[in-house]
Amino acid sequence: MSKKEKLILRLKSMPADFTFEEMRTLLELLGVKMNNKGKTGGSRVKFVRNGIPIMLHKPHPRNELLKYQIKQIIEILEKEDLI
Repeated sequence: MSKKEKLILRLKSMPADFTFEEMRTLLELLGVKMNNKGKTGGSRVKFVRNGIPIMLHKPHPRNELLKYQIKQIIEILEKEDLI
């Protein structure tokens, strides 16, 4: 099983310890590029694929994403047929 497949399975299980770095790695493996220029600075990060934006706040001081963030990302990725 590839790293991408493992991360997709982990994401879909909605773990409480899914980190921002894991999400960033998965999105990059899916061809979604991080675009942190312009208005998205600081803790706000924008990922873009084919003009479809995915906005995230880097969690701090913790590193884990919140459940609602994971749910939103799953919905976007499923809608775009990426997972």
